[in-house]
Amino acid sequence: MNNIKTVTYQNLGWKTAADIYLPPGFDEGKKYPAIVSTHPIGSCKEQTAGNIYAKGLAEAGFVVLVHDASFQGASGGTPRFIEDPAIRVSDIRFAVDYLQSLPYVDAERIGAIGVCGGGAYTVHAGITDHRLKALVSITGVNYGRLIREGFAQFKPLELARNIARMRAAQAQGAERDVANLLPESVASARKAGITDIDVLEATDYYKTAHGQQPNGATSQLMSFSGAAMGWDAFLNAEVLLTQPLMVVIGDKPGGFGAYRDGWEIYSRAASANKHIVVAEGWSHYDLYDKPEPVAIAMAKVVPFFKEAL
Repeated sequence: MNNIKTVTYQNLGWKTAADIYLPPGFDEGKKYPAIVSTHPIGSCKEQTAGNIYAKGLAEAGFVVLVHDASFQGASGGTPRFIEDPAIRVSDIRFAVDYLQSLPYVDAERIGAIGVCGGGAYTVHAGITDHRLKALVSITGVNYGRLIREGFAQFKPLELARNIARMRAAQAQGAERDVANLLPESVASARKAGITDIDVLEATDYYKTAHGQQPNGATSQLMSFSGAAMGWDAFLNAEVLLTQPLMVVIGDKPGGFGAYRDGWEIYSRAASANKHIVVAEGWSHYDLYDKPEPVAIAMAKVVPFFKEAL
C-alpha cells in the first residue's frame, strides 16, 4: 500500500513518530473520518495496529494514524522502554490533537482502536476524552491488572517493593535494567516449562519472522513500572464511558487475560451502543494477524465505525 505518510508531531518534551494510512483515491481537499490506532505493549506502529488494522480501516475509507508510544519505537523520550499507562493514554490524546489539526480530517468524526494493551489504553482514553466518538478494543488487556497478577506472579506487594528498591538504587547511580518481556524462542520457552498459550504465541509473533519488526522490542524498564501497579484501565467506565463501544476477543483464553477483560469492560461500560464480538476457536494472538479471525473482527468493526463516525 503506497498511501502511507510518515509524520512526527510534538508530544510533551519530545516528538511522536506516526504513520498515517490514507484511503484509496485520497483527496486532500475532502474531509474524512479518522481513527487513532494504538499498538500493544512491547510492540510498534509497523506491527498489528498498523499493518493489519490501520491498513484495513484505511482501505475501508478512513484516515488512520498509528503512532509509536512515547519512549518506544521511533518516538522520542528518555530513558527508553518506559511503559506507563498514563503516558500511553496521553499519547492517544496527542494523536487526536494532531488529527484535529489536519485539514482533511473531520475533527468531529474521530474514533480509536487498539490491540492488546493498546485496546485497554484506548478504552481508558475514551472514558475521559470525549473527542473520541467511537471505540474499538481488539483483544484488549488491562495492563494494571496484568502487572499486578501475571507480571507479579500474583505477588503484587513483592513486585512493588522490588520496583521501589530498583528506583532507589538507580537514583544513587546503579545501571538501569531493561527486561525482555518474552523468552528468546518458543523452543526455549517450552524447555523452561512454559505452556501458556499467550506467552508461546507472543514469542512466535515477536521473536520470529512471523511478526518481528526492528522496533518491536518487547522490552521494558521495570523500575519505571510502579505507576502501572495502581492503574485500572476501566476506572469510572460505569459513569463516563458513554461512546459507542465494540470489544473483540477470541474464545481461547490465555494468561494475559483478554477474554476476561473483554467481558468485564463490556459489562461495565455505560455505553448504550455496545457490542462484544467473540471469534470462536481463535486466540489472543490469532487476532493480531491471522486472516480468518481478523476477517471476523473487521466484518464487524468496519460497519461499526461507519455508523458511529
